[in-house]
Amino acid sequence: MNKPVIAIVGRPNVGKSTLFNKLIGQRLSIVDDTPGVTRDRIYGEVEWLGKKAFIIDTGGIEPKSDDIILSQMRRQAQLAIDTANVIILVTDGKTGMVATDMDIAQMLMKSNKPIVLCVNKCDGIGEPTPEFYEFYNLGLGDPIQVSSVHGHGTGDLLDNVFEHLDFTEDSEDDGTVINVAVIGKPNAGKSSLINKITNEERCIVSDIAGTTRDTIDTMIENKYGKFNFTDTAGLRRQNKIYDDIEKYSIIRAKMAIERSDVCVIMIDAEAGVTEQDTKVAGLAHEAGKACILAVNKWDAIEKNDKTIQEFRKKLDTDFAFMSYAPKVFISAKTGQRIDRLFEFIVSCAEQSARRITTGMLNELLAQATTRVQPPSDKGKRLKIFYVTQASVKPPTFIFFCNNAQLFHFSYQRYLENRIREAFGLEGTPIRIIIRERGEK
Repeated sequence: MNKPVIAIVGRPNVGKSTLFNKLIGQRLSIVDDTPGVTRDRIYGEVEWLGKKAFIIDTGGIEPKSDDIILSQMRRQAQLAIDTANVIILVTDGKTGMVATDMDIAQMLMKSNKPIVLCVNKCDGIGEPTPEFYEFYNLGLGDPIQVSSVHGHGTGDLLDNVFEHLDFTEDSEDDGTVINVAVIGKPNAGKSSLINKITNEERCIVSDIAGTTRDTIDTMIENKYGKFNFTDTAGLRRQNKIYDDIEKYSIIRAKMAIERSDVCVIMIDAEAGVTEQDTKVAGLAHEAGKACILAVNKWDAIEKNDKTIQEFRKKLDTDFAFMSYAPKVFISAKTGQRIDRLFEFIVSCAEQSARRITTGMLNELLAQATTRVQPPSDKGKRLKIFYVTQASVKPPTFIFFCNNAQLFHFSYQRYLENRIREAFGLEGTPIRIIIRERGEK
């Protein structure tokens, strides 16, 4: 990371995610009155007085809990503290200071990092309440009154935080980052893949389906280039979703697909291909994103010499609508074929952004229409005057013709196959737009 890092920590339900969303200026972190909604570290970017820094939202810290998820949330918060340059300790001005606040303050002091004490939920105006002065007992200096709902006090908070940051090493990104969304149904191993790629416990992993709730961005730089991996919540069937938090998670996952360059669709090899896998893949296909089918947990499958061919055949049948997507059999646990996955990500991103000149396209069109005549109906034949590429991501081609009604779907598919044959475009969908001459 080339920008300084700020971590927001505190006990559950003190308003960390609301403050995080207010500081970054968008609703990235899920906010709900239920304690423990945020579990993983969620990254955003905050700008203040022309300077930018990364900011991390963390799950609420329960220092003495033995619960599996809560203990992993505590570990995630500790990782955020370790990577941060400044820590914002968020407390609740309505309830006043509690023993957990003191435990967390002592834990933070051991890090020897600058700590800014934020007393949230100070929604009133005028003199602070008597409870406010209790927070001096934490020994972290002057507390700052903030209302993260209304935005009061956030300027004073950022002034205080940015005083502790060093911006001398800040350098702008050169725009070569590939955005990768890792999507799939619950428990397919999405978070395990991110953890394997980063070689750290970046995301909480458990056998409990639905552990990941927010979309979590992770910047990675290796020999293949720069990547921003987004771990998403598992996408379940609509009729299986009962709580609001999961509904928010799914909206976030769909937003992650929208802002990605490449979607890695994770399929659980042990469970096999399910209807939900094809629906998840359909979301990425409809959004026009470059796609890779990654069959995970391949190490757990009993194999013979025909296993991989049979599984490929099944994928070809079930994902016939996206035959362009390359297939890779990986193991997020052992790291098997992760390098191959990176090669596919780079090539698919390149193909999705590829431009083909109008001259080359029309030369191909002349050959294709000579080989297979355009369709006709009631003595009227389709004439295609010319073709041009309108945009990239995905590659979009406009065909100008005499009669759009005659341009049958099967002939569109034939021309799409000819374009792929000549120019590759592996891993990316192709959009075809039909225009009649004179139509705007």
